[in-house]
Amino acid sequence: MASNPVAPTLDVIAIGNAIIDVIANCEDSLIEELGLARGGMMLIDADQARDLYAAMGPAREISGGSAANTLAGLASLGAKCGFIGQVAQDQLGEVFTHDIRAGGIEYDTPARAGDPPTARCLIFVTPDGQRTMNTFLGASHFLPAEALDEATIAKAAVLYLEGYLWDPEEPRAAMRKAIAAARAAGRKVAFTPSETFVIDRHRDDFVALIDDGQIDVLFCNEHEMAALVQDDDFEKGLAMLAPKIPVLVVTRGPEGAVALSGGERAEVSAEPIERVVDTTGAGDLFAAGFLFAHVRGMNLEQSLKLGAICACEVISHYGARPERSLQALMAEKLT
Repeated sequence: MASNPVAPTLDVIAIGNAIIDVIANCEDSLIEELGLARGGMMLIDADQARDLYAAMGPAREISGGSAANTLAGLASLGAKCGFIGQVAQDQLGEVFTHDIRAGGIEYDTPARAGDPPTARCLIFVTPDGQRTMNTFLGASHFLPAEALDEATIAKAAVLYLEGYLWDPEEPRAAMRKAIAAARAAGRKVAFTPSETFVIDRHRDDFVALIDDGQIDVLFCNEHEMAALVQDDDFEKGLAMLAPKIPVLVVTRGPEGAVALSGGERAEVSAEPIERVVDTTGAGDLFAAGFLFAHVRGMNLEQSLKLGAICACEVISHYGARPERSLQALMAEKLT
């Protein structure tokens, strides 16, 4: 990685799916009746999206998208952020654009004319707070490489990428271009593979990025790590991945999280919570807390702690973005 004497003006710039989450409560029986993968995420087409929306009860619409959720958390902590992602020229596209800018995040990707429409994720939440996600990716998968401004990438301390967007050819090319721009500018690249099914399709690409030293910070959960190393043994997985990545962060749901860097290891328990309402965005907000601390030079344990606090806040309510100031929450929790 080249060094860059110019100080970054953004903490994090992210590339990801620009999605509106449509969230509704449901009983477990509806999940079975619709034949959905309980607790998972599956991709759907426009017809399936219409059918599932018709089957939903009363729903609420909230801007989402994995990397965009992470930025919302970072902005709530006081970080300066930018987002690159594709919406269509439609009502949901306007909602997404309004919400991300209202959060203080720079967003200048031009909306795309015509079909397909802006992406949406239909989320069914069962009484235990488990979310089952069904995603129609629409316009988000038509992000062209020319939408990237390399000077904008270069002004952020960290480039953050979500694996969900690795599937389609155009955004994949855009992300490769962004990685090259970030590394040429001496900036860090953080990456999350997003889901095991994404790894199943693109494992060779992800392993190549890791082996080639293109990733500085890797976020994954224990199942994603197992898919990457093709071994279910947790400690063995850590031992296989950690030497290849400057900072490895692995979340374990209620069991907390582990981070390894340069031979150092830190662990944190999950934050106590009275009731889990909706687990949507837990990993996204964990990444937000960790990245915020990491950019500010905090140690592994402090970074994990901030991640755990942010994740706890977002699972205490519906939606994948914080509802209270995370900056205020940190002041309360860490004093």
